[in-house]
Amino acid sequence: MRLLPLLRPVSFRSSGSRTPWLAAALLGALLSAPAFAQDGLVGADYRNVQQMMGSGNLAGASQAADNYLAGNPRDPQMRLLKSRILTAQGQKEQARTVLIGLTQEYPEIPEPFNNLAVLYAESGELGLAREALEAALRSNPNYATALENLGDVYRRMAHDSYSRALALQPGNAALRAKLKSADS
Repeated sequence: MRLLPLLRPVSFRSSGSRTPWLAAALLGALLSAPAFAQDGLVGADYRNVQQMMGSGNLAGASQAADNYLAGNPRDPQMRLLKSRILTAQGQKEQARTVLIGLTQEYPEIPEPFNNLAVLYAESGELGLAREALEAALRSNPNYATALENLGDVYRRMAHDSYSRALALQPGNAALRAKLKSADS
């Protein structure tokens, strides 16, 4: 039984914003190759990193991202890509560090909050995931992916609460029905 569908991390989306580094788009799952199809990324460096990620060359993508970031250490788009590389490499604590830095430096950008929430949810830190998604929605109340992910977190929290209550009252049919509803 899968209690929480994989939350959907993303990269920056073009919103017609006056900020040029928000000109790229990406949606998808964090650890699968299709998630790295970032055709909207602008610039050879971004395309190079995304191509290496898409082909599974995470070491090469990481090195290319590091090389780019050596000359452009505050670039939020490449830093977000770097966090995704780290996550795909199983270096989730380092990815968290990158994402936390992005949320502190660029609180107006919702995508790092969303991706941080994904990492929190994967490790069972649902309260932190909820807080990160709420922060994403404060910066963009119409951010559909964050809204969807927040719903998934609430559903998982409901499931956990109903399960604990049912353990205390195993014969409670209403709780059993609520638990079943939270699972579907």
